[in-house]
Amino acid sequence: MGSGADQDFQSQREQAHQQQQSHDKKYKLKMLLLVIITNLLTIYIFTAPFYFNLSVYSCTSLLHDLNSTKSQLAASHSIIAELLQKLSSTNLLSQALLIELTRQHDELSSTNRAHESIKLGYDIDSRIHIPDELMLAIGPHELPLGYSPQMGSDEVYPPVGAGCFKFPEELVQYMTYDIGDQCPIDDVLVQRLMLKGCEPLPRRRCRPKSPANYVEPTPFPDSLWATPPDTSIIWDPYTCKSYRCLIERKNAPGYFDCKDCFDLKGREKSQWLFDDGGLDYGIDHVLNTKPHGTIRIGLDIGGGTATFAARMRERNVTIITSTLNLDGPFNSFIASRGLIPIHVSVAQRLPFFENTLDIVHSMHILSNWIPETMLEFTLYDIYRVLRPGGLFWLDHFFCLGSQLNATYIPMLDSIGFKKLRWNASRKLDRGIHKNEWYFSALLEKPMK
Repeated sequence: MGSGADQDFQSQREQAHQQQQSHDKKYKLKMLLLVIITNLLTIYIFTAPFYFNLSVYSCTSLLHDLNSTKSQLAASHSIIAELLQKLSSTNLLSQALLIELTRQHDELSSTNRAHESIKLGYDIDSRIHIPDELMLAIGPHELPLGYSPQMGSDEVYPPVGAGCFKFPEELVQYMTYDIGDQCPIDDVLVQRLMLKGCEPLPRRRCRPKSPANYVEPTPFPDSLWATPPDTSIIWDPYTCKSYRCLIERKNAPGYFDCKDCFDLKGREKSQWLFDDGGLDYGIDHVLNTKPHGTIRIGLDIGGGTATFAARMRERNVTIITSTLNLDGPFNSFIASRGLIPIHVSVAQRLPFFENTLDIVHSMHILSNWIPETMLEFTLYDIYRVLRPGGLFWLDHFFCLGSQLNATYIPMLDSIGFKKLRWNASRKLDRGIHKNEWYFSALLEKPMK
């Protein structure tokens, strides 16, 4: 029995030992796992700040972007509200413009039919930009003194042909004739179109009426101061029907252009011969400002019956005189004197190349009746055709005292003329309260 008990005890000890070994193994395994987990945790602790900071940074950036987007969205809402308000105003303006365009279309329907009947007008691409300077050049320009009976209008178009399209019915009338036959005697119509800016007029395939009983003109130089015969003129367009009538109308009541300039034995005989030191300059004094013989050719703008050209011709200077036939045969009279007329308005671009003329003169014509912008174009054109050292004689320019220093002196200075002589004086025949002035100037185009 003793031995059996020992065996049981021994067996129990072995089982207990095996259990202890198994327990130790499990403990060691747990310790190993704990070490591994501890190491992993350590690694995580050392590496976690980078990822944590990155995550925090990303969140901060996203919050900033979100706030910025909200601000932009709020600003966009404000802009959209403002655009909607402007769109509403624009719609109202568009409606008003459509109403005005409809009204103008109705008023111009007859004019448009006349345009189509003669196939006027041009196709202008709407994409082409029209410069401001071109728009100023073609006008229209409102007359400062209002409606002009001679022109039949209160505005004028500078002559680049644009004015013709504003008066199609009159242009149709001008171009209505029998080809190869006698032209209509329509000088009044022609001149009215020219004054409105329909210049140059189209050429015509008809022949002008010739004077009956025409005789040879008076030989030169006697022709300079001789009244031509009445048979040299077609008198139909004019109130006067003889030169005697033209000479005597200086005593008639009412206004006439160049009222006494057909009387070559009157005031014309002494024009520009004497220098009074004021507004009246003498031709010889002016010519003496340049070396002898260097003033040879020139232009007189609006020269009436060309007495200025006659005085210059006596001094071997050739002057072309521009003039119109304002109820008088000015061009024919000038030609009868053996001088050169040119039938153009004061607004037309001068038909001379640049830097060619020795002198340009104008008396009474260039004045404040011309719209300011239009006058500025004219003065620049005079500067253009004068040669370096050429003279511009501005003779008795009329204006108001308020315009003298504020408008015309700065205008002339800006163009670049050099002042050789300058005189200003009040015009008192209508009373000092009118504040009317004349000024005369002798200007030079600089040599450089």
